[in-house]
Amino acid sequence: MSAAEPKPILVIEDEASVLAFVRLALERGGYAVVGARSGVLGLEMLEGQEFAGIISDMRTPGGVTGLDIYRWISQFRPELGGRVVFITGDTVNPQTVQALRSTGVPYIEKPFRVQELMDMVRKVIGEADGR
Repeated sequence: MSAAEPKPILVIEDEASVLAFVRLALERGGYAVVGARSGVLGLEMLEGQEFAGIISDMRTPGGVTGLDIYRWISQFRPELGGRVVFITGDTVNPQTVQALRSTGVPYIEKPFRVQELMDMVRKVIGEADGR
C-alpha cells in the first residue's frame, strides 16, 4: 500500500451475507474494506497491516471473540482503540451485554440499516479518505 492509498477498514464477521452487506455499504461510501471471516484471521491481519478502523462481530468462530480482538488492540495497537465498532445480534446474552459495557466500544445491533452503519462509521472511524 502506497502512502497515498487510504487505509482500509477491517471487518471481522463470520456470516458471509453480513460481511458482504457491510463491505458493499462501506465501499459505496468511499471506504476501502478488508474482510476477515474469523477473529483468528482478524488478529493475524492486525499484526501485519495498517487499518483506519475495525468493525467486529462480538461472536466469531475459532475461539477469538470481539472482546478478545478489542483487548488485543488495546495492548498491541492502542492507536486503533478509539476506532472500533462492534456489531452484534446477541444483546439478550448477559455476557455480551457485560462485554459491551466493559469496553465502552460503540455498537450496532443486527439487523441494522445502511444509514445506521454509515453514521456510526463516520462518527467513530471518520470520513472516507478523499470525501
